[in-house]
Amino acid sequence: MLTLESLSTLLKPHPEAAQAMVAPFSLSGRTFEFGRAKAVMGVVNLSADSWYRESVCLSLDRALRRARVLTAQGADIIDVGAESTLAHAARVDESSQSVKIVPFVKELRSEGILVSVETYDSQVAKKVLEAGASVINLTGKAESAEIYRAAASHDAGVIICYVQGTHVREVEDFDLAANPIEVAQAYFEREIEKARAAGLTRIFIDPGLGFYYRNLQDSTLRIRHQMNMFLNSFRLRALGYPICHALPHAFEHFGEEVRAAEGFFAVLAALGKTDLFRTHEVPQVKAVLQTLEVYG
Repeated sequence: MLTLESLSTLLKPHPEAAQAMVAPFSLSGRTFEFGRAKAVMGVVNLSADSWYRESVCLSLDRALRRARVLTAQGADIIDVGAESTLAHAARVDESSQSVKIVPFVKELRSEGILVSVETYDSQVAKKVLEAGASVINLTGKAESAEIYRAAASHDAGVIICYVQGTHVREVEDFDLAANPIEVAQAYFEREIEKARAAGLTRIFIDPGLGFYYRNLQDSTLRIRHQMNMFLNSFRLRALGYPICHALPHAFEHFGEEVRAAEGFFAVLAALGKTDLFRTHEVPQVKAVLQTLEVYG
């Protein structure tokens, strides 16, 4: 059971990290004051394989409608992807992804809505950046240096996701023996060095809790790992960059109430000093964050 005593135990060895400050930066003319205000990213899925049915949009019109609704509900950024991260999902080639995503990006940017694109493919990244994407949600490392250069040339940002493997569709088993925060920090240090060498300054770091690892499919083991990472994320802010988290679902425990799971995990993520919350349930998560702010 999560208790005040266990929270105190997490915090006590890392007082400096708990006070780490993250500098604000702007994306497409909008400034994000990290540390002062939380930001929310709403999700639009263009893949029929995505299991979160409420976010799946199989036509451009439906995708644009959902994006506008999420924005009206309080999303600061819209995150879109055309290939599911699930292990059994069909692979989608670069051309097919681009055909779906580019018109979506162009239309939303014409309306002043910030767009993030989830991809590990450098060609997709380049095309959506040219179309006006403000952020690349990078779910792989094989082509990361090329993507960093492309994002820097467009004054865009990159969410660097921790991936144990080449990219999210080719992950290795998670190293359960290692300290997950220390492993993630070492990964981010390497990628941040590459990103800065490429001229990129607008960086988020994301521990990648929503990705499919075969040896984390036991629900109790996976949820314990996710909770631990959420609550310890403040330690990663010592790197100097804002933390992004994709909120998971724990459907084995929430069952028919699975749409309430992201609100629960948002509490843990907020306690761990997360800056950007990626969610399918924007109004629910906004309400949770606003309620937590009342106490502060």
